[in-house]
Amino acid sequence: MPELPEVETIKRQLNRKIKGKKIKKVEVILPRFVKYPLKKFEELVTGATISDISRRAKLLIIELSKGYCLIIHLKLTGQLVFKGQPTKHTHLIYHFTDGSQLIHNDLRQFGFVKVILKKKLADFLAKEKFGPELLDKNFTLNLFKKLLNKRKGAKIKPLLMDQKFLAGIGNIYSNEILFFARILPTRRAGSLKSEEIKKIYQGIKKILSLALSRRGSSVQYYVDAKGEKGNFVPLIKVYQREGQDCLICHSKIKQLKIGGRSAYFCPRCQK
Repeated sequence: MPELPEVETIKRQLNRKIKGKKIKKVEVILPRFVKYPLKKFEELVTGATISDISRRAKLLIIELSKGYCLIIHLKLTGQLVFKGQPTKHTHLIYHFTDGSQLIHNDLRQFGFVKVILKKKLADFLAKEKFGPELLDKNFTLNLFKKLLNKRKGAKIKPLLMDQKFLAGIGNIYSNEILFFARILPTRRAGSLKSEEIKKIYQGIKKILSLALSRRGSSVQYYVDAKGEKGNFVPLIKVYQREGQDCLICHSKIKQLKIGGRSAYFCPRCQK
């Protein structure tokens, strides 16, 4: 968390809010948050114009006019808020020449900002070996089947969350996708029938698109670039609903650990 819908929401909003703005100065409150020599970071950011904001997997990429890119990972509790007010969890503030600012908060301090030369960005992302982008037209059902065929022994829940398998799914949406598809999180990829694979694929497309249209899920700390909570949570069917009634069959939602992460499911609806 944040996952694809949350990071994509922030990306789209920042493109509208800060693209084309010039950075007057940057305030680094927590130096270790920046994975780059501090003085050099301040020099290359100060006076730079925001050329573009893009996303790969769960990474935000802010392109600067000076030929560099800022690679930002929000991890569990990161926030990027335009015109926000600094808090005790604010670690970076980008001040723009028009008087506005972008603040970077992170309660748990797991996130980071890296600096990459724009001409080396493709190589950097290639080394990460991310899986396909799930909302891209190139992510087809046929490609999904081929990827699953290479990982037949893997359990489907952690497999969906593996960023080298598919880019952008985390704990929230993996649970919701499998509930949509009526598939138990413990199923092995090799046990899935063709129609079941198709249903998971449809769930990926539908759930992520719906969450994006509602600006993501504010289960805990996530807010969008306006500082507002996303509103997908009311549509959540199983995530963190252990012991509550299934919204379809009224059985009790169960929870178990798979690979160190919680899986939520309905034991009657999901097979």
